[in-house]
Amino acid sequence: MDATVEQHRGAKRRSDLGRSDRRSGYLMLLPALLIIGAITIFPILYSMYMSLNHVTLTQNGYLMSFNAGANYNILLHSPVYWYSVEFTVMYAVVTVIVELVLGLLIALAINNVQRLKNISLVIMLVPWALITVISAQMWGYIYNGVYGVLNYLLQSMHIIQAPITWLGTSSSAIIAMMVADVWKTTPFVVIILLGGLQMIPEEYYEAAYMDGANRWQSFWKVTLPLLRGSIALAGLFRILQAFGVFDLPFVLTGGGPGNATQSLAILGYQILFQDLQFGRGSAIAVSTVILVLVVCLVFLSAFRSIVKGGDA
Repeated sequence: MDATVEQHRGAKRRSDLGRSDRRSGYLMLLPALLIIGAITIFPILYSMYMSLNHVTLTQNGYLMSFNAGANYNILLHSPVYWYSVEFTVMYAVVTVIVELVLGLLIALAINNVQRLKNISLVIMLVPWALITVISAQMWGYIYNGVYGVLNYLLQSMHIIQAPITWLGTSSSAIIAMMVADVWKTTPFVVIILLGGLQMIPEEYYEAAYMDGANRWQSFWKVTLPLLRGSIALAGLFRILQAFGVFDLPFVLTGGGPGNATQSLAILGYQILFQDLQFGRGSAIAVSTVILVLVVCLVFLSAFRSIVKGGDA
């Protein structure tokens, strides 16, 4: 009886200590949570509120008058807004798919290299280490129609007869911007996928080879299934980055020619800081967040379907 009572008291003390530790942990996290709320959650909620108002600038600041969904109604009837949506979605889908494929191929190559693996990884990371503004300026020099390196190389190899203004037409400007983005951000995908590859135990491959699997079969049956989490993580991060693309088109094309490379971020910047339409600009920001969430959900759903189909 005494032993049972003592055990009960011991369990109660441990429970009390556990609750005390949890309270202490919450108190230690509170400053960080307050900072996150102040710099992240509050601006998002305030942007949502501002998007439902007509904002008028005054000498003392600004005045807001509630207009329900008027700002969103203007966007829904704006061809410029819908083109920016189409361009941003197309840009994100194409670049993310290309980067995932190239990133997987490069990660597999680096993972299988025995010599100079670290040097290969460092060289490959150079594009990712460059600031995007500098990278965009560099690609601007490469694409320049007068003294660009790309025209010089193509003319030297007699592929083209005269210089091409790569950023002067809609289709070539879009492709040129995608190439610059893929060159810049593929190393990010490589790092995530390489980490996933190095977490796969070598015993799995040995067991597959003992069962008669070749390299191609081992890739589909061992590597790819065990790399699902890393691929999904890399894809989600790149979707978030691609939908917020601003600095690359801002420096490289300025959103042009015309509005050919005008992303939602560029459009929001123009309406917010050039036209000073804060309500409408906030509506663009909120709609972009909703669009990103929808695309991420579609990506995860499609990714799960592909993986299940591969397992079958």
